[in-house]
Parts: sequence; C-alpha cells; structure tokens
Amino acid sequence: MKVIILGAGRVGESVAESLVSEQNDITVIDQDPARLRLLEEKLDLRGVVGNGIQPSVLQEAGARDADMVIACAAADESNLVVCKVAHDVFNVPTTIARLRSPEFQEGDELLGKSGFAVDHVICPEESVMRHIHQLISYPEALQVLEFADGRVSLIAVRAAAGGLVVGHTIGELRERFPHAEMRVVALYRLDTEMEATPSTRILPGDEVFVLADTRMIRHVLGAIHNTDQPVQRLMIAGGGKVGLRLARSLIGQCDVKIIESHPKRCEYLASQLPSHILVLQGDAADEDLLEEENVGEMDLFLALTSDDEDNIMSSMLAKRLGAKRVMSLINRRAYADMMQGSTIDIAISPAQTVIGELLAHLRRGDVVAVHSLRRGAAEALEGVARGDEKTSRLVGRTVEQVKLPKGARIGAIVRGEGRDSEVLMPHHDTVIKADDHIIIFIPNKRSVREVERLFQVSATFFG
Repeated sequence: MKVIILGAGRVGESVAESLVSEQNDITVIDQDPARLRLLEEKLDLRGVVGNGIQPSVLQEAGARDADMVIACAAADESNLVVCKVAHDVFNVPTTIARLRSPEFQEGDELLGKSGFAVDHVICPEESVMRHIHQLISYPEALQVLEFADGRVSLIAVRAAAGGLVVGHTIGELRERFPHAEMRVVALYRLDTEMEATPSTRILPGDEVFVLADTRMIRHVLGAIHNTDQPVQRLMIAGGGKVGLRLARSLIGQCDVKIIESHPKRCEYLASQLPSHILVLQGDAADEDLLEEENVGEMDLFLALTSDDEDNIMSSMLAKRLGAKRVMSLINRRAYADMMQGSTIDIAISPAQTVIGELLAHLRRGDVVAVHSLRRGAAEALEGVARGDEKTSRLVGRTVEQVKLPKGARIGAIVRGEGRDSEVLMPHHDTVIKADDHIIIFIPNKRSVREVERLFQVSATFFG
C-alpha cells in the first residue's frame, strides 16, 4: 500500500516506523529537512521537504497514485486542508487526520466528502486518556483492550505469587473457572514467548494475555494477580492536554491532585476543573513538594508531561517515596522498552495507543479492530467472516481447518449482534459461521498479511 504521511514529529515518526515494518511504500512530508534526513537514514522511506497543503508538494510525494494520506502535523488546520486537497485534487481513496480539537468528530457533516473530506479522525491525546482510564479501572492489568463493541476484552496481567492459579497449569485455570468465557492466548516469561498449552504452568512474573468475556475481567485478574485496591487517590504530574482530559474524566471517581510547572497553565487548569481537584504549581521531580503533598499515600502516580526524562525521574521518585503504583508517559521507544516492568509499573507509549486505530484502516479484508501489543511486536486483530463456503477461507470450516500462520491462534468468536450476541471460546471442532467476529492473536507482526487474507472474500476461492 502506498501511504503519504504529513508531519515527521513523534506521531508521524511512530506511524511511519510501524507501517514501514509491514513493507508499505511510505513517503513523509515535512518542512524540516534535517528531521526528514534522520528518518530516511533510520527507516526505509522517502522524504519530501515542503508544506503538504500545497498541491505541488503532494504531487511530488506521489499523491496521484497514493492509497492513503495520514495527516498528523502539529496544527489541526494543516491536517484538515491536506485531506481536502488530497481528496479533491488527487482523488486519494482514504484520508486520515490527526485532530486535537474536540469540536471535530468522525462522522460530522463538516468532515464529510463535501466538507474537509476526512474519512477517519485520530486523536492521540484522547486515545492515551482512554487507555489510562482502563488501567485505572482495572489496576491489576498491564493492558485492557476491547473487541466486538466491548463484548470481549484482551487483558495483559503480570502473574503474582499468591494468585489463585499461579503455580498451576493453564488447563487447571479452565477447570477452576469452568463457566467463564476466557482463554489464555499467550504467555511471556522473561520476555520470551512460551507455548500456551493446557500443560503450561503459570509462574510468578509471567506476562499473561487472556481473552475473556468483558464481564469476567475482574475474576480473571483476581485469579492471576490477586485483587488490588481500587484507585481512590491519584496524583498527575503534567497538566497538558492528556492530564486535563484525564482529570475531567475522573471527576466523581477518585481524588485527584495535579502538579504543573507553568503558572499560566495552572490558572487555566483551575478555571477548567472543579474546586475539589487541587492544582499545584511546581516541579513534579521536587522531592520536598511530593512529600508535602503526601505522594506516599497515593494509590497511583501518573507522569504525563511532554518530557520523557522528567516523567521517568518523577515516577521513580514517587515510587521511592511510597506511591503504590506509578505510570509514566514515554515517547521514545528505547526508553519505554527499558523502563517497562522496572521501578515504573507501566510505561505508556502514546504512539502505540494510536497505532491500532490506524492499522484497522490499513488492513485488507473485513478487519474492524486492531490492537498493537508488546510495543508493536505482536498484534490482536478482529475480523468478520464474510461470504460462504465457496468464497471464504473461514465460513463453514472448523477452527482446526483454518490455515493460520505459525503461532497465531483464534482466541474468541462473537456470534450475533447487540444484546443477543454470544461469546464463544472456540474448540478445534467449532464451525465458523458467516458474520462471526473472530479475534486472532498474532505473536509476530510478519504474519499479519496471511491472517488478513483469511478475511478476504474471493470469487475464485474454492477451498
């Protein structure tokens, strides 16, 4: 697929890195030649220097035969105009815009073909906020991802000594929860994937990925990790867009304190939030300030500034001072990989939270949801089985007849729509029906293309 990306900032670079790894033809437009040169040296892509809203620059980037334009420049206005020009002048089939303003929502008439011609909207700040909100709701989890309109969830959890099933095999997990719709789809030990068979034993420290009926999440988490206390006291370092969105979403749910270094931003935060949310002006890496504000009594400390080093330092300090759990927003992938599972309980990568939203639009076949896992190395994909036995590689076949790439496995099937839908944990003889939503765990991204093909209906496929 030929993709043009506007903007070589953090989001643009992360998107380019993810798409290049899947052998797409990527061109990045940016006005900073030095930035583009670094990207070209690092990744297999082409850079075009210029202002992407100009038709001549888009033409130089190959817009005439591009399949998609992803506009993720810093300014909403630029992204809107680029999508409009790409559609109206070059007939680019799919346009995606990064829009920070909540005034623009996907599906609005203003963003339609007669307006700015934006097919899909991404907002990294909103994606990060939703991701963090799930982790606050389920404090035992490392990751909580939803499929099939929330009917099924994929949860990643660190096995803890004393958990009901820790020290037992995966088969015993099923025996202990016979009526629970759940399945262990992957298990990692010391960053190495272990084969998730019924005889595989879950040990303390293992990272376990479980697909489950969303209603069973708390039972599953409690069995593997023990049940943590709900988050009642929360401290946020950084009152930027993510910090403000998160604080607003937590009104009435828990006690929140925000530490922000810029006085004017503090004034703005105080004007936007209710009086019971305390806004403090200061440095979140100031030990005296954290002690004065009783960081040791916090259930969760969240470092959400725009500076990776500040986030890492303040999180490590908060943990040392007694905060029960700390999370840190880390943009640099190398830093995130290094800090995950260290003193910092969870390293949040803004790029990875939004990549899944983009990948769903890039996937071939009837793919409706994609989530990036393990910092981009693995993927969980939800697709819809279409067609019939003559035109589909899925419909009418049992699970064991489906030709999956090595390591990939079908974790769950959702059959039916809305309240009448049924969550199935398929066995080898489960027959796939038309319109089933199938969730597949893919441990190696290189296998994605093979999985995509399963969801493509072909008039010439006859089994």
